[in-house]
Amino acid sequence: MKTRTKAGVIAGALIATAATGSGIAVAGGDAEDSGPDVAITGADLDRASSAALDHTGGGRVTGTEVGDEESYYEVEVTLDGGNAVDVQLDEAFNVVSSSDDVETDGD
Repeated sequence: MKTRTKAGVIAGALIATAATGSGIAVAGGDAEDSGPDVAITGADLDRASSAALDHTGGGRVTGTEVGDEESYYEVEVTLDGGNAVDVQLDEAFNVVSSSDDVETDGD
């Protein structure tokens, strides 16, 4: 192989390696930096809302998110007394967990 060709192959390999390494660094970023929340829409919103309201025994849906850090879907339900519950759902709209949604000074 000619010296010029070898240098080109080595340079290409180094560029590919550097690009792969930076891609891993970006993909491994902090969940807080993942961008804005994406609301559930369409038929998925209907199914997620129904599952969450069934789980809480009523209330009203006051927020939703696809791709939440805890589950595939998150539905915030505000109960009649004013308390809020975050209901976590998997991709099949099964409840995987729920917790009281308590606002803090940082929220």
